[in-house]
Amino acid sequence: MAPSMRGTALRLAVSSARRVPGSIRFPLQRDGVQPVAALDASRDGGDVVQLARLLGTRVWLVTGYDVAREVLADSESFANDVRHIIGRQGRAPAERIGGLGMTDAPDHGRLRGILTPYFTRRRLADLQGDVDRVVGAALDDMEAHAPEVDLVERFGFAVPFGVICDLLGMPAVDRDEFRRHGAARFDLSNGRSGIFDTAAGTRQFLIDLVASERLAPHLPDGLLARMVAEHGADFDDVELGGLADGVFLGGYETSASMLSLGTWVLLQHPPAWEMLRRGDPAEVDRVVEELLRFVCPVQVAFPRIARRELQVGERTVRAGDVVVVSLTGAGRDPARHEDPARFDPTTASAGILAFGHGLHRCVGAELARMELRTALVALARRFPDLSLACDPRDLRFTELAIVHGVEALPVYLG
Repeated sequence: MAPSMRGTALRLAVSSARRVPGSIRFPLQRDGVQPVAALDASRDGGDVVQLARLLGTRVWLVTGYDVAREVLADSESFANDVRHIIGRQGRAPAERIGGLGMTDAPDHGRLRGILTPYFTRRRLADLQGDVDRVVGAALDDMEAHAPEVDLVERFGFAVPFGVICDLLGMPAVDRDEFRRHGAARFDLSNGRSGIFDTAAGTRQFLIDLVASERLAPHLPDGLLARMVAEHGADFDDVELGGLADGVFLGGYETSASMLSLGTWVLLQHPPAWEMLRRGDPAEVDRVVEELLRFVCPVQVAFPRIARRELQVGERTVRAGDVVVVSLTGAGRDPARHEDPARFDPTTASAGILAFGHGLHRCVGAELARMELRTALVALARRFPDLSLACDPRDLRFTELAIVHGVEALPVYLG
């Protein structure tokens, strides 16, 4: 089959699929926070294994840290724009996939350049007071509902949602509706519709907010208002609303999962909990970095398409092949970590890939770190005797999702 025909057939096959085939589900599954056995077993075939073959196109899975880092950094050999494969044609702009993660140069630099100034060290320092306030309000709310609360609802989601709404400049009156649109963004249990169809709600909400701000400025000072004021003449509503949606995704769902799953891990490791209570910056940094490696809620990076034939690890990848990097697998590479299944902040290493790497590294990575440090230290100090209020076997985790999470985490405040 000719490459152009194969690409068209692949797009039709992927876009019409209702469910993720069982044979390729394991990179999107977890056993609690541990990888499922199938992911570890795949290493028997090396750092790069063939995950599937769809109408002549090979799909490769990368689990080795070094190879993962190379692939993520190589924007010359790989393209991130996979919209022609998994996008849907003829739909409204809000229903199409996109964003920085699926954009190649030069468009990627053009769009990322809008956001970068809002995530400098100076800008983040200005946000610290807002983060402190949001975290304090969430802890007060937990205490008001003592002795038992769901940490996912009242802390895991409340903190990042409050922070991201403040960052965007989301009017208080719109926040409840905004949150309703944010559910199920990464759930693949119902096939592609779980991630793409439900995305339209938040994206359209933000596109409409940008359009309204353009016609009559009314938003509080924040990212939305500044983007329209500073870049409205050069970018349309869909582009600016899509960028805001990317900030929402990167700053909400992932941080919510990190806080909730991270707390669950910490409750099983009292020495790390005590490190947070002491609040020594170096110790706190080690705990947070090890949590990011160990939990790594974003399970896979955006897929890459090979622009040419090249070697990836020990495999020969052809032009047009799809390469998927398992961030979970890279963080658990036994060649890099002596005991990767063990949570140990004393051996935390630099260079984690939880935020990606290279051109497409998460623009809000340092904001996420600041949020985690602030929230977890405050939680450990306010509720030092926090404990799980259910049998661990009763916890329900996402079954198939790009961003892994736990549905609820009942805790006693102590």
